Order: sequence, then C-alpha cells, then structure tokens
Amino acid sequence: MTDRADDCGPPRILHLHSTFAAGGKERRAVRLMNAFGEHVSHAVVSGVPGELSAANEIDSGVDVDYPDEFPALSGKPTPWRLQAMAQAMAGYDLVLTYNWGAMDAVMAHTLFGKAIALPPLIHHEDGFNADEQLKLKRGRNWYRRIALGRASGLVVPSETLEGIALTTWSQPFGRVRRIPNGIDTAAFAAKPKPDALRGVIKHEGELWVGTVAGLRSVKALPRLVRAFAALPEPWQLVIVGEGNELDAIRAEASHLGVDHRLHLPGFVPDPANYIGLFDIFALSSLSEQFPISLVEAMAAGLPAAAPAVGDIREMVAEENEPFIVEPGDIAALSMALVSLAADGDLRRSVGEANRAKARAEFDEAKMIAAYRRLYSSALGREIPA
Repeated sequence: MTDRADDCGPPRILHLHSTFAAGGKERRAVRLMNAFGEHVSHAVVSGVPGELSAANEIDSGVDVDYPDEFPALSGKPTPWRLQAMAQAMAGYDLVLTYNWGAMDAVMAHTLFGKAIALPPLIHHEDGFNADEQLKLKRGRNWYRRIALGRASGLVVPSETLEGIALTTWSQPFGRVRRIPNGIDTAAFAAKPKPDALRGVIKHEGELWVGTVAGLRSVKALPRLVRAFAALPEPWQLVIVGEGNELDAIRAEASHLGVDHRLHLPGFVPDPANYIGLFDIFALSSLSEQFPISLVEAMAAGLPAAAPAVGDIREMVAEENEPFIVEPGDIAALSMALVSLAADGDLRRSVGEANRAKARAEFDEAKMIAAYRRLYSSALGREIPA
C-alpha cells in the first residue's frame, strides 16, 4: 500500500487497463501522461500480463511504475477477490479504469470504496470486444449499471457511446463526459522518408493501403486482406500492429495470392513518423467508436475507406463519406478501395479535406485541456499546464 500524495507532492494516479498494448485508448492515456509530465506520478496495471507495448511511447521524464502485485483484473467477481482489488487501490489519489476488462475493479470500488476510504474513480469506455460487436450482453449491461454507481465520471469519446451510457447503462447526465479523441495534428504534416517504417521500405512506384491496429479479431483484418485483393500491382497492403491474429492474416493473404504484397512490420511507435507513407488508410473493424488511428490518417492528409461503425462516418470530411461503407460488407469496402486507388487526384482532394477537418476539430490541445479539468476536479487540485 502506498501513502497518498500530499498537496506538496505530485498526485499519484493508478491506471487499470484491460490491456496496455499500443492501441487507441492506451496511446491516448500515454499522451495525457506525457502532457501532465512531472506534475503527476503514475502506476499502470495491464489486465493482460506482459501487454505493455504502449509504455514505449511514454516520455523518459514521466514517473511511472508497473506494480506486479496488483490482483488480476479478470476472474470470478467473488467478494474476497473484489475486496483484494479494492484494498490494492488504497494509497492512490485517483483511480482510472478502462473498458470492460477493468470493470471488476470498478465494481470493487463501488462495493468497498466507502469502507476503505478509496480515492475517486473515473472509468473510460472506448468500445467493445468482438463478443459485443452486434449486440450488448444483457448481463454485462446490468453489471455496468451497478459497478458505475459510485464512479466520479464515465468518459466516452463518441456520440454513439454517450447514448449507450445514458440509456442502456442508465447513467446520469452529470456522470457521463464525452471527450473526443485528439492528436497533435501538426506532427503529421511532414511527408515521411521512404524508410521511415521499420523493416518496410516504400520503393519507387509503390502505392500503399495501410492501417494501424491491434491484430485482434474485432479488427477483422483478414477481411481487409480480402477487400485489398482486388487492387492490382503496384498496390501493397501494410498492417502496423501486433496481436494474436497474425497467422490468420497471413493465411488469408496466402489463400488469395497476395502474400507477396502484404507487409506486417509489427508494432511501430510514433505513427506521425510513418503514417504519411500510406496512400489510402483503411479499417475493417467490426466495432469502433472514435478510432485515433483514423484521426491520425486524416491529419496526414489521407483518404479513408472504412465501415460505418461508431462515429466514423461523422468523423471524416464530407468528401470522404462515399468511401465509408456498411459494416461487414467486404465487397463495398473493396469497391471503395478500388475507386480511391484508381484516381490519384481524388485521393489528394479527399485527403486534404480530411486534413482540414482534423486540424479544425480533433487537435489534442482541446482533448488534453478537457481531461486536465476532469482529473483536477476529481483530485480536488489543479494539474498544472
């Protein structure tokens, strides 16, 4: 157990993540850590032991540790397990939980927080796993309603999730905060060098369809391979990320005879350094809400082909809307890719419209300020800018 930070020292924030692999919510958390700098101390727990690749993007001056004695975030929600989790939260100044994988910790805080005098808790929901992509589970909805009963806030990035929180999860207006994801849009302005992406060099004459995503089933990346297969040489498919769907992606590419045009460099930090190498950005996800990777692609001036899940259709510029297709329609996604691939002028005009919208609406300065206000309010003292 750690002593609470006093008013003279930096507040200590405990982050309980479903995973700390380098996905959208994790990279947003890292950007906030970097923005708060030396003014905040952090402890990070991953619900999947060993999945900590997002830590590679944390600035060296940020005080962060990874306590390995924290109880497992997943398991049967027995009273003694939940009580152990609650006791492990003591000593911090604020607890931040993320997604369904940390919901037992939220429940533990609600059940035992008052008795143990736990710090305030703010929960963040960014989307759903593949098992809730088509329909939310009734039992989980019930569990969320109860678990969130004493949360100081519930943060969502999208209008879709805001509606679910207010209706399906019966959360009061004052608890739900919609904070759209933002990025440092200026960092994506420069055109990267051909060798900027580790292990993959963009050769003269090549054109790239690219994506940045965790290689998980909910991202449906074998479907992206199928949609891409209709594109001719010299088009290449570049999928940046890591996860357990690697073999399935490779198998689909081999089956369709495009394995020689598939590139899987693994996780690569700092997308601003390489995402501009793509000529088209693509998603094939079964579930998204407000994907940061799409905002990054827009800031880099790319057109996007993607399914209309979450807020994606509202995120892109009006000029890009024809290339946002019905979820699960691989033929339509393929047609969107083919249309963009066939017309360089169209790609440039749609991409520039996306860039303008990203700069106007999704710059990270607004996001960081909103989170600073929210966390400062919960802490009862300001996190300095």
